Amino acid sequence: MPADLRLDQLTPLKGAPVSLTVPGGCTLLMRGPSGAGKSLLLRAIADLDPNRGEAWLGDQRRSALPAHRWRRLVGYLPAESHWWADRVGDHHDHWPLEILDQLGFEPEVLDWEVSRLSTGERQRLALARLLANRPQALLLDEPAANLDAANAARVTAVIEAQLQERRLPVLWVSHGEERPAGDCTGVLELEGGRPVRLELPWN
Repeated sequence: MPADLRLDQLTPLKGAPVSLTVPGGCTLLMRGPSGAGKSLLLRAIADLDPNRGEAWLGDQRRSALPAHRWRRLVGYLPAESHWWADRVGDHHDHWPLEILDQLGFEPEVLDWEVSRLSTGERQRLALARLLANRPQALLLDEPAANLDAANAARVTAVIEAQLQERRLPVLWVSHGEERPAGDCTGVLELEGGRPVRLELPWN
């Protein structure tokens, strides 16, 4: 049974309260100008920055779980990925080879030095690394930005497959170029840290 992601008066350090539900298998596109608070809201959901309010994934309450367990459940993909070891493969014990292939990589990429990766390669590999944790929700901060058309399409296809096959709730910071297939897609527009438009087709 897919789990819904629910925000209850969740308030980033700089922002207004947000209350909404994203059902499993649905996507909420988050839009707004630079500095609108989109990334801050994702980070607040993942409990990476100080915030108030509550978040739920199904019947699991964020405040009832250790932070590392919650962050494994709600997989957060930042706009700039972080790498702490020299070799790509050292960043996870169980890389999903099928997803690597879908993102345009051969298994040999795991032996590459991180220093040789382009920005776009790091972006795609960060998505594969995140999905290796089998998160139950996805918090995506412009996952297809700064990619060429072919690689942006690969990233979008992998995310859509997770939506369809695993019925994950997805929050996707977007500037309008990405739109997942299907009717279960809502839009949240932010401005100055405040919601200014919310369209949820599942309500």
